Amino acid sequence: MNTIDLAQSPADGRRAWIHRADEEQVLSLFRSVHTVTQNPPSPWWLRALHRGKLPSRAAGFAVEDEVTGLLSARPGWVYVPWASEGEVGYWEYVPSESGVYGPSEPTTVQFTDLHPGWVDLLPVHRGPGLQQPIAFTTTDLREQIEDLENIA
Repeated sequence: MNTIDLAQSPADGRRAWIHRADEEQVLSLFRSVHTVTQNPPSPWWLRALHRGKLPSRAAGFAVEDEVTGLLSARPGWVYVPWASEGEVGYWEYVPSESGVYGPSEPTTVQFTDLHPGWVDLLPVHRGPGLQQPIAFTTTDLREQIEDLENIA
């Protein structure tokens, strides 16, 4: 019988060279690739590290682990290990997929390098248009998690 081991958290997916190799080597290679390709596939923390916005790869892992600690302990939250190429997965609040008003895009928590809170919240969304991310921090998420779950 073949079984597939899907990552249950961002930490489960930290098996690649970029997660284990010397941080300066990883950053140097990324910068070399970046001169040829403006947006090479890469995790959020590597892009933030490249721009000097994050002090270390370990600091990025700590953000991922803090979010994991909060969401994995709560019913209804599921880690989705597949995201865009090179990117870390995201968390979905499954009960929000089938709300009172019918199917919807679930409440989603994803990691980002676009602001220093490193977390984007995409609230449950129904209807036309795309979900609009809201800049969050891990503290915001911890303080508002019950309200977010009640909106579903």
